[in-house]
Amino acid sequence: MRFGFIGAGKVGCSLGKYFACHGKELSGYYSRTKEHAKDAAEFTGSRVYDTPEDLAENSDIIFLTVPDARIAEVWEQLKRGNVEHKIICHCSGALSSKVFSDVTDTAVYGYSVHPLFAVSSRYDSYKELSKCYFTIEGAIEYLPFIRELFIEMGNPVGTIDAGAKIKYHAAAAVCSNLIVGMIAMSERLLTDCGFDAVSAHAALQPIVQGNVAHIAEVGTVDALTGPMERNDVETVEKHLMCLKDDEKAIYQMVSREVLKVARQRHPDTDYGRMEELLK
Repeated sequence: MRFGFIGAGKVGCSLGKYFACHGKELSGYYSRTKEHAKDAAEFTGSRVYDTPEDLAENSDIIFLTVPDARIAEVWEQLKRGNVEHKIICHCSGALSSKVFSDVTDTAVYGYSVHPLFAVSSRYDSYKELSKCYFTIEGAIEYLPFIRELFIEMGNPVGTIDAGAKIKYHAAAAVCSNLIVGMIAMSERLLTDCGFDAVSAHAALQPIVQGNVAHIAEVGTVDALTGPMERNDVETVEKHLMCLKDDEKAIYQMVSREVLKVARQRHPDTDYGRMEELLK
């Protein structure tokens, strides 16, 4: 099986290098920016293609590692060529394989293959993909093959229904992007207390890293600490009094979710006053 990539950004480079490091044969890359394709091909020991059609012709499995908004557009171009019996994959977390319209008519097998991981670097993220959970969805014919491909490389793999992809992606965004927003808010609150930006970031680093490590080790319920876990209504009241309107709203909304975790940890505790405070 030869793997080809249309799109040579962070995901395309990382996934291609990851495959190459595990002995998979790459056909190469096509990108609208040819320099990107050249860089990716050199990085992965593969070749550059001048057109998507040429790449598809020389590949058995084609990954469309382009922005979500371009996946359908690239597929419309590809399906006018010779793609019969090819496996076509995209790596979008939000889109399902249904973005590949008319796959039955073209005898193509379509899949979404999503790494549940924040791919942040074209040339370094592949080193961390061995720890990544992959979620796949698509045509039944090659679903076991795609699963086994990643299992053989040591990755945990799950399958998902097409209709669940948006909620799945929302879950990933909450865990990743929204956490960035919460930490940014925390840093901003520290600067209100007199910290400069650098020292605020440095001061929070141990608590962020320690909290994530603890959650990974024991789970959210057992990792929970702080005034919500202790049912410390007085402290939470004081927090709310010192926050601005938008900060207060965020604190209350997130704390309502934290309260659900606290109740799991202490099912016999009466959190009624805390619940009223967070409305």
